[in-house]
Amino acid sequence: MLHGLPRPGAGSRDPLKVGSLAMECPSNPCSLGGITRDLWIAAGAVGLSDSGGLVAFSESQTNSGKHSAELSQAESKKKRVVVLGTGWAGTSFLRDLDMSSYDVQVVSPRNYFAFTPLLPSVTCGTVEARSVVEPIRNMIKKKSGKINFCEAECLKIDTANKKVFCQSNLPENLVGNNDFSLEYDYLVIAIGAQVNTFNTPGVLEYCYFLKEVEDAQKIRRCVIDCFEKAVLPGLSEEERRTNLHFIIVGGGPTGVEFAAELHDFVQEDLVKIYHSVKDLVKITVIQSGDHILNTFDDRISSFAEQKFQRDGIEVLTGSRVLSVSDKFINMKMKSSGEVLSMPHGMVVWSTGVGARPVVKDLMEQIGQGKRRVLATDEWLRVKGCQDVYALGDCATIDQRKIMEDILNIFKVADKDNSGTLTNEEFKDVVEDILVRYPQVELYLKSNHLPDVTYLLKDADGNERKEVNYEEFKSALCLVDSQTKSLPATAQVAAQQGTYLSRCFNRMEQCDSKPEGPRRFRGSGRHQFRPFRAICASGRRTDSSRTAWRLGINGSQHSVAVVFCICKVIDPLLLSARTALWFP
Repeated sequence: MLHGLPRPGAGSRDPLKVGSLAMECPSNPCSLGGITRDLWIAAGAVGLSDSGGLVAFSESQTNSGKHSAELSQAESKKKRVVVLGTGWAGTSFLRDLDMSSYDVQVVSPRNYFAFTPLLPSVTCGTVEARSVVEPIRNMIKKKSGKINFCEAECLKIDTANKKVFCQSNLPENLVGNNDFSLEYDYLVIAIGAQVNTFNTPGVLEYCYFLKEVEDAQKIRRCVIDCFEKAVLPGLSEEERRTNLHFIIVGGGPTGVEFAAELHDFVQEDLVKIYHSVKDLVKITVIQSGDHILNTFDDRISSFAEQKFQRDGIEVLTGSRVLSVSDKFINMKMKSSGEVLSMPHGMVVWSTGVGARPVVKDLMEQIGQGKRRVLATDEWLRVKGCQDVYALGDCATIDQRKIMEDILNIFKVADKDNSGTLTNEEFKDVVEDILVRYPQVELYLKSNHLPDVTYLLKDADGNERKEVNYEEFKSALCLVDSQTKSLPATAQVAAQQGTYLSRCFNRMEQCDSKPEGPRRFRGSGRHQFRPFRAICASGRRTDSSRTAWRLGINGSQHSVAVVFCICKVIDPLLLSARTALWFP
């Protein structure tokens, strides 16, 4: 539960205005709501005839009974959807879901949505904590259909009986049972992930994390405590330096963003208040890879490293943390094998994500116990489960390799069963190949090929009129090398939630008229087009495409784009830094 932030309460209701029944009679009484319509009919009948009023009222009750029965029947036909989580994926799914066909139950241990990309800004007061949260009840009450929310944690998923078992995290001194279960027709798992410590000794005890708003507030208080301790009398200079040494483990987006925010906060605000120790502050980023931001374009990674060097932020790449204590962090340099011990005042751990216990238990049930996260297909369906979907940080798409279907693709394209493919036959299945296997398009881009037909040219670059199976297989054998996992970012999770809601909205329509690519194994077409993140292709256009391209294509205006996006979301988010020294 988020302490210090307003909890969503029940909205006020206007009292029933009985006098409104005396309004001008509508031309169609059936257009009124159930109870109001019945009262209007009864009142009108009494005005016409004292004896007929009772008869009219009795008839309205009969009609009301029929209407209620119809509503109950319609409600019973609705599919039950249980959504686990109120993060980017879960809220995006709820926002766009058509509620006319579904009865939705939301379960989450937190009753708010957090704008996680701004958490590093919360740690330094650039953004207030209350500015990055939105009560989930405020969001779901805007939906026209029925959505029930339970502030609880899912402990177990029973896929065989289609049930989830949950436990409330509310105070135990409140009366009532904290344990309950929910049945579902469709289950959407969007619970995110927990911090991955890699079983490093001391991390849980002595490190700070940056996954929740509460984490940002803890870091905020710790930074001030480090400065307050450093200016106490009687400390040696070495002790002051130790207290003001801030270490960030992990050179991903969160770690780099926090390091930059902390540097700006120190230089722009804290050195003016704690002037006596302004030259003793040190910020260090420890990264196990060869570069920070190594999942982004090389130009962005290089720019960040150069900027940190100019700002005096130390970056130690190729380093693996061995253990953490209350005063020291021990690490090993991969290149030399040297073990170093560094004193610190605070350590922020930001090295990736791991599966939550309920997800680990589900993975064991369905034969995915050796995986790091849940594996889904390209339609976000959990492999080995029926009617279960997973999106966001808790899952990854297991993209099918084109070489697994290469023979089937060839047979489908070879309509005349001649044993060879002509250009016309190949072009007939090109669009389906590009939709079903996104790695093909990535391979074309990386090799600067204008279209997929160039893969069928001979070694001299000459166009071939037809190719046999071995030549076709050889032409596409390197395509799967471009298969990549999507980054665990808010953008991916939000896009997946929107995609899945649109699939749910068109489920009945696409049952009869599938809109996906043709099936190379079997007949017909897939029900939907597979999920395709905007970052994976330049073919798609979307209002948030620029946000993706700042990380994938290395836009030179990436920093400006980030701030523009934040500014559009809420102009107040980029106001002057708040008084952090009063936590």
